[in-house]
Amino acid sequence: MATQRRRVPVRKDNRPAPPREDGMAMTKAEAEPERPDPTCDCPRLEHSDWHEVESDWREISFVKGALNAVMGVPIGYGGARLKLLQKATKAGAGVPADPMLLIGPGRMRRPFLLEAEGLDPRRAYRPGGVAFSRLASAPMGGMKAAVKATVAAASTRYGRKPDRVWIWYLTCAVCSGPRDFETLIIAHYRKP
Repeated sequence: MATQRRRVPVRKDNRPAPPREDGMAMTKAEAEPERPDPTCDCPRLEHSDWHEVESDWREISFVKGALNAVMGVPIGYGGARLKLLQKATKAGAGVPADPMLLIGPGRMRRPFLLEAEGLDPRRAYRPGGVAFSRLASAPMGGMKAAVKATVAAASTRYGRKPDRVWIWYLTCAVCSGPRDFETLIIAHYRKP
């Protein structure tokens, strides 16, 4: 007698799901019931406060570092973030709740900024000017279009292209899917 193969859902801990009372294997949904949104420390921005909004950057300070990238794709984000936090602490700066973590342009090495408060002006990076920001959905392969749309909107508003474009990833690997890869794209103008 030949045995039939059947699919047995495997839980995240790699153990087979327990059988149901009727002897059949549990479905994936039964084995892993829906849980509320996992806890993560990703910032949640109010759409009306950030989408197509101009911000004054004359007083804002950042701790500046760098982030490695491969063909423009950032790598080592967590480690670089930790180094910036340590650099801010060492400089005696405060870090606000949900600080901006901005990534600049670059193919192999990208500038990386952490918003800081009370930073010694000699150690601070102060871009000045104004920033035009847009919240966008930027899944894999969608970043270029989202940046292009932001640059177009900013160029229409200010009559020229921005001096620099910054990216703030607002989601992590845990919450990217449910939050549709929410990203803040900032068009920065040193002199508006």
